[in-house]
Amino acid sequence: MKKIVLTGAAGRLGSYLREPLSNMADALVSTDLMPEMGKLLANETYVSADLSDLPSMVELLKGADMVVHFGAIGDEAPFDAILQANIVGAYNIWEAAYQNGVRRVVYASSIHAVGMHKKTDFIGTDAPHRPDTYYGLAKCFAEDLASLYWDKRGVESVCMRILSAAQVSNPRAVGSWLSYDDLIQLVEKSITTPVTGFSVVYGVSNNDRAPVDNALASHLGYKPKDNAEQFAAAIYASEPALDPQDPGAMCHGGPFASVELGDSGVATMKIADDKKQV
Repeated sequence: MKKIVLTGAAGRLGSYLREPLSNMADALVSTDLMPEMGKLLANETYVSADLSDLPSMVELLKGADMVVHFGAIGDEAPFDAILQANIVGAYNIWEAAYQNGVRRVVYASSIHAVGMHKKTDFIGTDAPHRPDTYYGLAKCFAEDLASLYWDKRGVESVCMRILSAAQVSNPRAVGSWLSYDDLIQLVEKSITTPVTGFSVVYGVSNNDRAPVDNALASHLGYKPKDNAEQFAAAIYASEPALDPQDPGAMCHGGPFASVELGDSGVATMKIADDKKQV
């Protein structure tokens, strides 16, 4: 593969993907909003660009084989902010991919596209959209956009509905954890699978208590290896009992299911800043 573009490269998840992606292509082009990103890998270049600027995205994706799209506001926020970065930004990525003949978009979707479903429903990848926030609504838009661009324009997409790609620090994560190693595997499988069309897959590790079903995504060959059960006893012993009347405890979206629209869902999640350094 000649060229992979990674959006959101300066973010926490992007930091874990840069090296693996650089090993999969002759050239990795990393992009984010910040003016510069510091030390780069041997075959990596960095371009500062705004997702909401279509001409910039068209230029960025020239000559790319695939784009791994992790760039966006990664939390609930007021609608106008989500609109530009996450909705207009998604349109620009798919449209730029189409204009440049990019074969596939590998997209960081989210459980928040279906966040108001109850965890006890054990939903599959065919569960209807049921967003928990404006953030989740934007993920629904991007998934539908991906489906549209496959059906009408032949651009393949893999939409990875990531659950909790962070250290296990709360009861929800005992089921929803996606380890960084499993995240890397999922992205690699999404790139190397010969044909994907439009696919949806849950980004979750091999947890005993995983609340979602990936049976319909078996064609990707994703076989997660890590299991959050190793953390369960300590987490449950240190956390208060959950309230069964709280949507944040009962729904897939966790805190996002109970916050007011526009308010941060991440603020109460105790996410460790363990960004990888090159």
